[in-house]
Amino acid sequence: MAFRIHDSVVRGEIDNRVKGIVRGKIWVEGRPEPIILELKGNAWPDLAGSLLTFHNPHKRIPHQHLDSLHPQQKGSIGDLTASRKVRVFDIPLHEALEMIRSHQKPPEHMANSLYLEWFSQRNGRVVIESADYQLTISPPQWRMTPEEDEQRARQAAAGMDDFMAGLDEAIDTHKRGQKDPEGPWDEHDYEKFLKESDARTDKYMELLEKYGDSDEAEATIAREMGWDRELTPEEAEEEQRRIDEINAACESAMNEPEPEPDPSREGIDWIRTEEGDLRHPLQHRCFESALKFCAWPRKLSGLADDLGLETPLSLSPSDGVRGPLHADKDLDQFIFEFQTTGAKLAGALNPIARGEHFLEASFTVAWLKRALDHLHKSQAGLEAVARKKLLPDDAVAEARKELFEIREGILRLMDEFRGRGE
Repeated sequence: MAFRIHDSVVRGEIDNRVKGIVRGKIWVEGRPEPIILELKGNAWPDLAGSLLTFHNPHKRIPHQHLDSLHPQQKGSIGDLTASRKVRVFDIPLHEALEMIRSHQKPPEHMANSLYLEWFSQRNGRVVIESADYQLTISPPQWRMTPEEDEQRARQAAAGMDDFMAGLDEAIDTHKRGQKDPEGPWDEHDYEKFLKESDARTDKYMELLEKYGDSDEAEATIAREMGWDRELTPEEAEEEQRRIDEINAACESAMNEPEPEPDPSREGIDWIRTEEGDLRHPLQHRCFESALKFCAWPRKLSGLADDLGLETPLSLSPSDGVRGPLHADKDLDQFIFEFQTTGAKLAGALNPIARGEHFLEASFTVAWLKRALDHLHKSQAGLEAVARKKLLPDDAVAEARKELFEIREGILRLMDEFRGRGE
């Protein structure tokens, strides 16, 4: 995945006054010395030949893995421009997200954004993108010809192609050795399949972030993902048959009343929330606990201000929104991995709560393993927080107990579903 550090940037300068070379210094939160850039290539025409300086006027949030960003960034420039068009909300982000969740369209406008991308030998693809920075651009000392701009675009595309090749290799690695999909699969086969799905999702998200969601971007993304392959007449007919079957099944499901859960399984396979939704008890407990623990820093008198802590904007697995990182990376790991555990449990268990028994037992075990992995990461983050004394001892003890009991619940379910699969 790309290394995105825009929230951590304090200020910077990018110098393309020497043709074919981009030099720069970027100061990030928590580091006294700047990151040094020595890159081959040129900026877009709006910055080519110029010195760009920028300042982040907002509160900085250190990237969780900022320590791994090498102080000397050598490689090639990708896309570098101060005129990338982006949509910007006219209201605070948390208000915009609430409107989106309520199926409303928040007010927005188009704005220019700084987009700084490079491909380094040490950290791969690194991106800084913001429409909020304060920019100063010097008059150009040279101007780019149309031919030079075409060469610049080819070089940037080549860097992205190399980066995509690494993501493709990750997909191929997880795909190798998979069984025939028509044959019997065990939990290990499903684990390989889910890891391949994760790798494909990573690639798609990188492409979406890079190219946006325009019609032209959709064609580019489809080509990179391999979705635009021309089908044979037989393949096209089979694909259309599958689409028709899926559409018919969806239409049928929409017209059918929601099945009532088995009353004898209440509290075991399902509970009904205050909003009337069906949830698996363990998943609901995990979600509610993560929500509670996430609010702790704000409740602790003076702690939020002292540590600069922020509360994530969303805990809903369906929202697809992750809030800002906490100022402390271990506290962020504890809470974010706890949230992710709830999301994975939702995928594994909520179909059971709704009475959708189409998932194989071994597939559910594979999903539960993924949830368990994130829970272990949350436990590791909590123990690091405890050593730093960032939270009171009683708060740490409560969180430790809750994580342990949820872990025991996951392990019991894994044993149960393994027994069903035998």
